[in-house]
Amino acid sequence: MSTADYGLQRIVSHLAKTLERDAIVEYTVNQLRDSLKVDRVVLYYFCRQWEGRVTFEAFSSEQYSIFGSTGPDECFNEEYAALYLAGRVRAIADIEQEPIQACHRDFLRGMQVRANLVVPILTTKGLWGLLAAHHCQSVRPWSESDIEIMQERANTLASAPAIQES
Repeated sequence: MSTADYGLQRIVSHLAKTLERDAIVEYTVNQLRDSLKVDRVVLYYFCRQWEGRVTFEAFSSEQYSIFGSTGPDECFNEEYAALYLAGRVRAIADIEQEPIQACHRDFLRGMQVRANLVVPILTTKGLWGLLAAHHCQSVRPWSESDIEIMQERANTLASAPAIQES
C-alpha cells in the first residue's frame, strides 16, 4: 500500500467514525427530548479543557435553538469540572429559586432556561461532555426516572466506540 493510499484510508476511517459518532449523539438528543417532553436537549462538548460548545441539540421550537453556544468561562472552572468528573448530576427545577451563582443564573436565563437537568458524559479519557435537558416555558420538577434516563443515555454515549476514540 502506498503512502497516499494509507493516508486516504486514514481519512476515510476518521470520517466514518465521525459520522457514526454524530449519528449516535443526534439520535440520543432527539430521543431524550421526546421521552422527557422538554423544550430542548443539548450536548455540550468539551473541545479543550473546560472550554466547549453546544454541538448537538433537539428542540420543540426553532426559538429554542442555542446551537454553537459556549458556556460562561468564569462559571465553569476546575471546581465544577471536578464535580462532574466525579459523576455529579445537577437537577434544577426552577433557576429563579435555586441557590446558584449569579453568573450561572444569568447564563441560563440568556438561553431561556427555567429548569435544567445536567449529567456528565464520562469516558475513559475523562469528561467528554455534558448532556443537558432544558425546560424553558415553566418550572419543572425532575423525577428520579428523568434522571435515570439521562444517566443511561450519557453512559450509552460514553461507552460507544466512536465516542471513546474521539
